[in-house]
Order: sequence, then structure tokens, then C-alpha cells
Amino acid sequence: MLEIPHYITTLIYLFCKSGFMEAYGRFYANGEVYEGFFEVDDKTLNFEGLEFSLQAVKFLPPVKPSKLICIGVNYRDHAEEFGKEVPEEPIIFMKPESAVIGDGDPIILPLQSERVDYEGELAVVIARKCKNVGYEEAKDFILGYACFNDVTARDLQLKDGQWTRGKSFDTFAPLGPYVVPSLNPLNLKIETILNGKVVQSSFTSNMAFDAFRLVEFISSIMTLKKGDVIATGTPSGVGPLKHGDVIEVRIEGIGSLRNPVKAYGT
Repeated sequence: MLEIPHYITTLIYLFCKSGFMEAYGRFYANGEVYEGFFEVDDKTLNFEGLEFSLQAVKFLPPVKPSKLICIGVNYRDHAEEFGKEVPEEPIIFMKPESAVIGDGDPIILPLQSERVDYEGELAVVIARKCKNVGYEEAKDFILGYACFNDVTARDLQLKDGQWTRGKSFDTFAPLGPYVVPSLNPLNLKIETILNGKVVQSSFTSNMAFDAFRLVEFISSIMTLKKGDVIATGTPSGVGPLKHGDVIEVRIEGIGSLRNPVKAYGT
């Protein structure tokens, strides 16, 4: 069977929805790294008058965040899956910048864990420094949205009773493939596909706390800076990864983030 390249399947999904895509990100082509806004179609990427074949482009993590703020138990179906109540306020935790990888980069399974899970999520990317932002103005501080995978060493998370170790291994924060501005994040279809099979499927309308509420809440606690990322939580259907898997997070209006899975040292 003819295998369709990942970038083609991503763009077929996008163009069936919108006909074109404007995005912000970082990519490697012709021996150089480029960053900024660009347009893509099913064959080419156009950046500041330069045209690149998508076959010659490697998407990098679209931003370099000073911090990644993640939200736990934010989908009602995920709370039910784990037998938890929807919290009264967002539950936040952090991942280090060193965990960030881009589209196509491998997720490495650490030796310390026997159970590593995928968690497909919508990421909110901050456009500029902000503090104490109100709900109605939150959108003015958002650069756009991307796909995110909150990879988790589930056994270590449960063992520790807090989430830092289980969430923070290198490669545990796939982000990308780029940031899409001018998108309404309130009712987007979100799916996770494991080895070609849909394992998570929901809508962002099932969030307990939407993207704008999260910017409001988090900015009341800490200053958010340009490029910071808020990962908005995962729907039901989380499950384990193993060596040789390919995991993909696909979000309506954005596209897909796909990463192979490798055992440590392979």
C-alpha cells in the first residue's frame, strides 16, 4: 500500500476545512532556521517571499516557552474516566522547557517508568507579556493555538502523589506543528490517533474552563510571557505508549502533531 506522507495528510485535513492556512512557527529548510508567519498549501510553504517545498521543510517547536503551564482534569469526560469531580478552579502544574519537542521528533520512553501515556490537548500560545488579564481581554494576549501531547509517566505520577516527575522527562511535551491565529478555540474537534486508530475524540466545548478563562486564571497567579504555553487538558481515552508506536494529536482548524515513540537508547 502506498504510504501518504504525514505533511500531505495534515494538509488534506486542513484544506478540506478552510482552503488555506496562515500560521506562525519555526522551521528548518535549506540549511537555515526560519521563524515568523507563513502560509501553506498542499505543496508549498511561503515565507516572506520565499517559497519552500513542504518535502524540504522540517517543522521545529513553534515557540521557545519560558514555561509550560498545564491543566489537569479539565474535560468533564476525563474527570469521569478517572472517577474525579470537576474541580471548582483549574488545577495547574508545570512542565520544563527541556521537555519540548516538535512535530516528527521521537518521544523517548524513560527507563524509570513502566507506563507512559499519551494525552492529546489544545495548546494556547501567549503573544505578549501579561498579568491579571480579564476574561474579555484574554484573546488580545493570545498568539494562537497548537496541538500538544502531555506525555505522562503514569506509574510515577501515581507513585509520587504529585505530578512533577511523571510529567517532566525530556521529550514529554510535543508541541506544534505550528501556531494558528484567528481561531475560535471554544468548540474545536480534538482527536488522538494511535497507530492509525482514533483513541480520543471530543470537543473543546467539553472543557470545564475554556482557553480565555485559563489565561485569566493563570495570569492572576504568574506573569505570562511571549511564547509561554498553556496546555488546556485532555479528554477521555488516555492510554499507554510502547516502542514503535506513532501517536498523533489532531485538532480542527490546526492540523496534526505526529511523533514516533522509541525506547530509551534505541
